[in-house]
Amino acid sequence: MDRQPHDVLDELQRDPYPHYERARRADGLVHVPELDAWLVARDADVREVLRRPEDFSSANSLRPDVLPAPAAFAVLGGGFGGRPVVVTTDGAVHQQLRAPIVRGLSPARVAAVLPYVAERTAVLVDSFGKDGRVELMSAYAGRLPGDVIGRIVGLDPADVPAVVHGGHRAEELLFRPLAQAEQIAAAEDVVAMQHVLDRYVRERHARPREDLASEIVASVTDGELTLEQRHEAVGHLQNLLLAGHLTTTALIGTTVLHLLRHRAQWELLCAEPDRIPAAVEEAARHDTALQGFRRLTTRPVTLAGTELPAGATLFVAFGGANRDPARHPEPDTFDITRAPVRHLAFGLGAHGCPGAQLAREQLRLTIQELSQRLPGLRLAEEHPVEMRPTMIHRSPYRLHLTW
Repeated sequence: MDRQPHDVLDELQRDPYPHYERARRADGLVHVPELDAWLVARDADVREVLRRPEDFSSANSLRPDVLPAPAAFAVLGGGFGGRPVVVTTDGAVHQQLRAPIVRGLSPARVAAVLPYVAERTAVLVDSFGKDGRVELMSAYAGRLPGDVIGRIVGLDPADVPAVVHGGHRAEELLFRPLAQAEQIAAAEDVVAMQHVLDRYVRERHARPREDLASEIVASVTDGELTLEQRHEAVGHLQNLLLAGHLTTTALIGTTVLHLLRHRAQWELLCAEPDRIPAAVEEAARHDTALQGFRRLTTRPVTLAGTELPAGATLFVAFGGANRDPARHPEPDTFDITRAPVRHLAFGLGAHGCPGAQLAREQLRLTIQELSQRLPGLRLAEEHPVEMRPTMIHRSPYRLHLTW
C-alpha cells in the first residue's frame, strides 16, 4: 500500500536526526519534498542564515504544515490576530515588535519571577499521585510554563488553562492532519482564547498595570484603541504566550526523558546538583525543542555552494546544527559532563529567543526539585515513550514515571 504524504512527514518528524545527518554529509544543500524546503542542517550554514536576515527573511517562518479547511477558516474569521508578529517580521518592524518583549523578559524581570517559579514547582510536585506514579506532561510540564508566562503577562490564574489549551489547539490546527469536524472544534478553541486575550487588551488599555500585557498594548497604540490595534495586540500576546509555554513544556519533557534514559547521569545529577546548569544546556542541545524555522530568500543567493533563487524556502534546522560533529564532538551522545560549547537551541542573532533565560530557569528549578525530592524517579517501562510528530515543539506525547 502506498504511504500517504502525511505518513512520510510523520516519520521524518518523529525522528529527524537521520535526515539531518544525511543532509550534512551531502554536497551543498538537500531539498526535502516532505518539508517543501531546502534543509539547512550544518552548524556553520545555520549560523550564516541566522546572521543574514536581509537575505533570509522570516516572513514564512510559521507557515503551516497543514492548510485548515474552509470551514475552519470561517470559524477563525470570528477571532482576533492574523497580523504580522515578532517571529514573522524583519528589520525595523521586527525590532519594534520585539522591544516590549525584550523589556518584559529582561534579566531583572526573570529574576523577580523566580520565587514564584520555585513555589509552583514545589506545589506541582506535591500534587503527584501518592501511589508513586505520575504522567509528567499533563501533571507538570504542561502546567508550569503556562503559569509562569501567564504571571509575567499579567493573566488571572483562572484564565491560564483556557489560554494554554488554545495554544495547543492552534498548534494542532496548523501542524497536524485533522478531520474537518476536529479542525472546526480546534478553531473554536483558538477563537475562544483570542477573545480572552482581547478582553485583556481592552482592560489594559483602559487601566494599565505593571505587566507585559500593558507594555504590548502600549506598543501598538498611543491614543484610542482601534479594532485594528486590538487585532495587532492579540496577535502579539498569542504569539508570546504560545512561545512562552509550548516550547518550555516540550523542553521539560525531553530533558526528563533523556536524563532518566541515561541512569548514570541522573544519579550523578542527584549526587552533584552543581551540574544542573550543564544538564540544562546538554538537554537543550541534544534534543532541541524547537527543531527549526523556515526562511525565505529575498534575492538570489549561494549557500553551502547551492545557488538559490529569490523566493526559495529553507528549513533552518537548529536541531541539525546541534548534532553537527564539526562543532559538537560525538554529537549523538547525551552527556551532561561534556565541555560547554555554544549551541543553537534558542536561535541566534536578531531572532534569538528573548525568553531563553526564563526557559533555562524553569528547567533548572524543575531538575532541582525532581532530583532532590524524587531521586528514585524512573521511566515506567510498561508505557513506551512516543514522540509527537512535529518539528516545532518536539516532546513526548506522554511521559509516565514511577519512583
